[in-house]
Amino acid sequence: MIFIVVKFQVKPELADQWPEITREFTEATRAEPGNKWYEWSRSLEDPNEYVLVEAFDDDAAAAHVTSEHFQKATAQGSPMHQALVSTPKIISRKIDGDDWDEMGEMTVS
Repeated sequence: MIFIVVKFQVKPELADQWPEITREFTEATRAEPGNKWYEWSRSLEDPNEYVLVEAFDDDAAAAHVTSEHFQKATAQGSPMHQALVSTPKIISRKIDGDDWDEMGEMTVS
């Protein structure tokens, strides 16, 4: 699977609106064939930073970045683009596995 983490630095005046700004794109991505998950979190240390954790089947990530909704959302002048302070930071890796594993160092019963 392709595992991706992206950090988005959002303009302070738009940080509370970020979930709504990205809603259409988020829903379209979650509906893509091969999308395993697409989950947003907000940093506890920096309220203007959002972290996206996403995963795709190996052959689905390329279709994601060439999709119409991806091109629209990331285009210069789009609401997402205009809400950002800087270019998002990304880690994207192909990893073994097909889903989340349980943490071996901590068991809750």
